Amino acid sequence: MSPHGASPRSFLADAVLVHAPGRLRALVRGSEIGLVVLAALVGCCGGVAVAAMNLATQAMREALYGLPPGLRLSAATDVPPVAILFGPACGGVLLAIFTLALRWRRRPRRAVVDPIEANAIHGGRMSIRDSAVLAVQNMISNGSGVSVGMEAAYTQLCAGLASRLGLSFELRRADQRTLVGCGAAAAIAAAFGAPLTGAFYAFELIIGTYSIATLTPVVVAALCGSLVARALVAQTSLVTLDRADAITTTVLTTADTVPSLVLGLVCAGLGILIMRGVTLVEAGFRASRLPALLAPVIGGLCVGALALGTSPQVLSGGHGALHLHLEAHGTGMALSALILLFVAKATASAISIGSGFRGGLFFASLFLGAIAGEIFAAGMPLILPGIAAFGLTPLAYAVIGMSSLAVAVIGGPLTMTFLALELTGSFPITGLVLVAVIASSLTVRKTFGYSFATWRFHLRGESIRSAHDVGWIRSLTVGKLMRREVPTASLDQSLANFLRKHPLGSPSRVVVVDAAERYAGIVLVPEAHAALREAEGESPGLAELLRHTDDLLTADMNAKVATAIFDRTESEALAVVEDLRSRKVIGLLTESHTLKRYSEELDRQRRAVLGEAG
Repeated sequence: MSPHGASPRSFLADAVLVHAPGRLRALVRGSEIGLVVLAALVGCCGGVAVAAMNLATQAMREALYGLPPGLRLSAATDVPPVAILFGPACGGVLLAIFTLALRWRRRPRRAVVDPIEANAIHGGRMSIRDSAVLAVQNMISNGSGVSVGMEAAYTQLCAGLASRLGLSFELRRADQRTLVGCGAAAAIAAAFGAPLTGAFYAFELIIGTYSIATLTPVVVAALCGSLVARALVAQTSLVTLDRADAITTTVLTTADTVPSLVLGLVCAGLGILIMRGVTLVEAGFRASRLPALLAPVIGGLCVGALALGTSPQVLSGGHGALHLHLEAHGTGMALSALILLFVAKATASAISIGSGFRGGLFFASLFLGAIAGEIFAAGMPLILPGIAAFGLTPLAYAVIGMSSLAVAVIGGPLTMTFLALELTGSFPITGLVLVAVIASSLTVRKTFGYSFATWRFHLRGESIRSAHDVGWIRSLTVGKLMRREVPTASLDQSLANFLRKHPLGSPSRVVVVDAAERYAGIVLVPEAHAALREAEGESPGLAELLRHTDDLLTADMNAKVATAIFDRTESEALAVVEDLRSRKVIGLLTESHTLKRYSEELDRQRRAVLGEAG
């Protein structure tokens, strides 16, 4: 097993891999049309999966909180106080029971590989069983009313299904990664009824790049996912524009970009605070030494108490509440009430994730951003009275804030821009959204450096910051590149004896080991001969000619790390040892061979991105 993660087949150790028939595999692997057909199938399956999970979680909320059919929890106004207080805690109990059931079946505990990590490191390989477990945990969490969204379950399960399908067809690495992106695109498109949003979510966050080769399959998957989900479950538009002036009161001008830019910067700061807050809550629960099974129950009680003390809008993902805030007439809440709701929702989201509930911040960040936009619209005239002259309505600020805060937490500037376009149908507002999300994204990237997903990778020691494929770098290790036939010499021999064994014309460098067969350094043969000729009197000892005594490579280092060590040491070749403690020499690696193989792999990756064969 690689020290950087599980081997490719370990993701499938919990399932029997059934391969597609040989002729069908050849047809799909050899034809772009075949990949598009697979993408369409993934999109349809994704639409069905999202619709099924949506119905299941809604049924759970209706049963737990006594809601009328179809009414979202966060939009309800007459939920019994007892249900509000203890409903989320019931989810913690159910989550604990589910966890105990997994332990009873003796399932190994391991980190679930999400689509971003799968495409960045593992070539698009995901475990369908792990994905299903996470989806169930997310459904329990969201269905019980804690403040997490379902988008994590949607993308995890749909991308897992896509990965499983791609593995059965033995797709090439680039095509496998694309198909995982198709699964995520179908999931987001089905969740929001927004195909462009789903497609660019895949490009920016799951595949890591946009290319002509990936355009058709990803867009086809997003369209299929959206159409199938709409056919199965009725979807309510988040923005209802029943008047021509719902978004703007005047013709927009370039001056309208100023408040949009300021709102984008404000949302960047709020997004960073939210991500930091989740980490602090997690650290607090760990420091409390509460049993892992009890933490979600306590967290659920805290979320219920927050909702009881403020508003039911704090509960669940916030679909119903966001719809209320994005209606043309708004909620009519006072500025102080909006600020209290923002703080309560952000705190509830941090407690929910920090206490062990499964889910994401996608929809919570949209809802929080909409509230931030409303607060901005209500508060700015109090600070700068002249701002009332601008032609934007509170609804417009809510849409801009929604996209800006979501891009700060989730990432994907174009994803959030297209979401605003598909929700409002307003190109002028979409232009202002683009200004705001660019400001927000750039600020977060330069000051914080991570989105919520990549921040989580950073906390557990991973170095990836996006879905760009770096797995091939990790698999291109020194152990695969090194030459195992290494000339060695004993350190305790004289220089004259060394030169007799290694005359000019023999290998130009020799690895020297001590009496315990431990690496001692490298001697350059021409330099040793020159030293003997220039010696006056007694010849120098072999130890005086050693180079790079502490500059070593190990077999598990990747080519990128090895290249950096070559640059630092200014050496053309370095010894490879079994490990730094034993210093047992097992090979030799030259800088020229490393750079050649590294360049070849870079070129192969470039061709894969461009969709070129070979």
